Formats: sequence, structure tokens, C-alpha cells
Amino acid sequence: MSKHDCKLILALDLPERLSALKMLDTLSGSLEWVKIGLQMYLRYGADFVREVAGMGFKIFLDLKLHDIPNTVASAVDSLQGLPVSMLTIHTCGGREMMERALKSAGDANPDMLLLGVTVLTSLNAQALAETGVGRSPESQVSLLARLACDSGMKGLVCSPLELPVLRRELPPDTVLVTPGVRPQGCSADEQKRVMTPAVAALSGASFIVVGRPILKSGNPAEAAKNIALELETAKGNL
Repeated sequence: MSKHDCKLILALDLPERLSALKMLDTLSGSLEWVKIGLQMYLRYGADFVREVAGMGFKIFLDLKLHDIPNTVASAVDSLQGLPVSMLTIHTCGGREMMERALKSAGDANPDMLLLGVTVLTSLNAQALAETGVGRSPESQVSLLARLACDSGMKGLVCSPLELPVLRRELPPDTVLVTPGVRPQGCSADEQKRVMTPAVAALSGASFIVVGRPILKSGNPAEAAKNIALELETAKGNL
């Protein structure tokens, strides 16, 4: 993927397996990537990952692992053999945790990209301060992103609003995955730091993650295709 490409990932945030599979059947041919989050993974496990991958989708497994280094490394190793292309861990777990996770990923699934989560898009400055973090979200993201890259991480999850600074500070081949993206006119829901798909792409996103604007649309396939078209249009304006 060139630095100008930005792809759509569907956040498959639905509570039940059959409705999720029905949605994916509707979206077949409209998108390539699907994010499976903690709720669906805990409820349906590895078999569900295999089922979705068997429908032809690439899997972004969003577990946001965060524990002592040995536990996270063992968790990453446990995914060996699963068709997972991207997996999230928390950068605030520290350098050793990230390094151990990377080693496990290299041994268990060399084609899987580990993504470091910096600051959740549901957190603003006030919420960070309540957890003892005095920095602004942008400053905290920058700190954690540099630590992640120094630890060997090749991809990060961040708010689209931090994309410009991260593109300036990080290696140019760093993969940046951005939730908090909403097409114009859609509700921001609980996201505090949001951006439209085109602006996210122009700001340097490698992938955008979109859920409810597709899942709750009257025509999900059309909604997904419209977002993909917006990304293609933005690519032409780079």
C-alpha cells in the first residue's frame, strides 16, 4: 500500500453472531477489512474469526491487550494459526511489553501487524486528567507513539486529530489506523475527537475505522461504498 492509500475498516460492533454474519453477507464486495472487537471475540472466540475470514475479509482483531510483558506475549502467541492481519495492544504497557509482544508475533504469525493503541478516542483532556495524566491528548499520544516506534512497533491507533503531528514525528512508513471517523452529518456518538473520512485520509491515515454510520444505515453496502469513494476522491487530491 502506498503512502497515499487509505482503506476502510468496518467496526463489526454488533452483539450477536447471526446478525453480524448477515451484515457481512450484505457488505460482501463493498469492503475488504473487518474489525472484530473484544465483545464479539469473548462471546464467539477464534471460530468466529475463522468464519469471518472464510467469507473473504481481512481481520483486524481489536483486543487492546495490556498486562505484564509475559502475559501479553503469551496471549499473542495463543493466536498462532488464526487468520488475523492486525492486532492491538496498549502502548502504555511500556517498552518491554511491546518488545515481548513483537517477538511473539514474529514467531507465531509473521504476517500479523501489531498496532499500538495510544489514547482512546473516548478520552478528552478532562478524562485524561482524571486518570492522573496532565498532558493534553495530543501530547500524550505523541509521547506514547514515539515510545512505540522506539520499541519496534510499525503501526499505531490514534485519533484522526493527531494524524498531522504523528506524520511529522514518526517514520513515514508507520501505519496509522484511525477510529473516530464519521461521514459528514453523522452523530459522533461517544467519540470525543472525530473527523470525516476525506479529511482523515488527507491528514495521513492508512486506515479509517467506521462502525455505526455503516451498520445503522438503511443501505449498509451503499454507505460503505460511499465512504470508499470519498477516500478515493481524497487520494486524487493529494
